[in-house]
Amino acid sequence: MLPLTRTFVRAYTTAAIKPLYTAQATAVGGRQGHVKSSDGVLDLQLAMPKSLGGSGEAGKTNPEQLFAAGYSACFQGAMGLVAGKMKVSGSTKVTALVHIGQDASKSLGLAVELQVESSDIEKADLQKIVEGAHKVCPYSRATRDNIEVKLTVL
Repeated sequence: MLPLTRTFVRAYTTAAIKPLYTAQATAVGGRQGHVKSSDGVLDLQLAMPKSLGGSGEAGKTNPEQLFAAGYSACFQGAMGLVAGKMKVSGSTKVTALVHIGQDASKSLGLAVELQVESSDIEKADLQKIVEGAHKVCPYSRATRDNIEVKLTVL
């Protein structure tokens, strides 16, 4: 890592937040390469999807799938926090659809849809939980005013 980058990271994390946990992953080879977390738990080969001109090779993932996995898990955790404060309990399922495509300026951009469902929480309560979670979820906060995030209660 370059000293300039190290300085930037240190300044950013101490100025913006007080870190409670830091995840670290290193990518080599970009979209056709490999990504590995510092603890080795995440150790994945990457392949570009066929729709983006890649091989779409079976058994390999891509950044959009990793983002979808992280966002859906984090959002469901935020939902649990909000539901607890509302004294509502029940099981939920969150599916994140992460779309990559061209925006109006022909640059690549992302859009997300979070589909939330529950068989045992009233739909009105679930909607309130989803809206509350969107306010506190770190991924939602990071993407707010940057990319479109559609919330869908099924």
